[in-house]
Amino acid sequence: MSFSYETKNELCRLPVQKLCCARAEAYGILLYCSTFSSTEVRIVTENPNFSARLPKLFHRAFGLRFDRQPDPDQPGKQVFQMTERQKMDHIVNLLGYDPRQNLVLHINFALLEDACCRASFLRGIFFAGGSITDPLKRYHLELTTSHLQVSRELGVLLRESGYPPKSVTRNGSFVTYFKQSDQIEDFLTLIGAPVAAMNVMTAKMEKDLRNSVNRRLNCDSANLDKAVLAAQEQLEAIRRLQEAGVLETLPEKLRQTASLRLQNPELTLSELAEQFDPPVTKSCLNHRLRRLLKLAGTHAKGDV
Repeated sequence: MSFSYETKNELCRLPVQKLCCARAEAYGILLYCSTFSSTEVRIVTENPNFSARLPKLFHRAFGLRFDRQPDPDQPGKQVFQMTERQKMDHIVNLLGYDPRQNLVLHINFALLEDACCRASFLRGIFFAGGSITDPLKRYHLELTTSHLQVSRELGVLLRESGYPPKSVTRNGSFVTYFKQSDQIEDFLTLIGAPVAAMNVMTAKMEKDLRNSVNRRLNCDSANLDKAVLAAQEQLEAIRRLQEAGVLETLPEKLRQTASLRLQNPELTLSELAEQFDPPVTKSCLNHRLRRLLKLAGTHAKGDV
């Protein structure tokens, strides 16, 4: 079951109550469904929960029943259709269009003055033309329609509501989309899907934690590589001093440092510093090892 499917199932559990909100939700569905013209409404879905919601929603919003309804026991695509002229004129008139004129679709903002109606309208749009990617894979929510003017006006509505979207044209359709997790969370919460919003938030936290762990591991690995290279350089320097007979002539502290490094080639500076009796600081040990490196370098030039 996809994340979109689960999200729409959550939205379907919301009750159909206030007339204004039911009409706003149905309006959003109509603007983003398969067909909405002055002569036909055609809504296609494969979600049985949405299929069960539609008749109740349209009866509450317009007092009408679909002319064609699918068999609820039939799986696959389910088609709802309305073509009766009187019903179509009634819907067009209630949504603020003139039934006598050619229907040019746009958003009638007068129907969306209340915040509850705007949320219901956006929920309807998501039902009919929305999809959301599993947030564990990536963040992407989009709303797709075949009507350019509707898409443009939706962008205005979302910006005014505090959710600035992006838009793109794809295969003749007009897509409004979000790619930021916080915007997707806020949008889902607004339309009535707080569980889906929480799942997006949880996925983001998991990804952030995983990335943090990976960065830490990469950092630790890089530091380990540096420590190994440094230890190898120190061992080579000490061996050069040994071979040249210089090591035995050095002060006791440097001889002790060289001896402990030869005995413990795998230890970090902090670990090696604890091997001294009494222990020395990491800074002190680092200073001694640098002196050994410098002496070995001087010897390599023939100056010792």
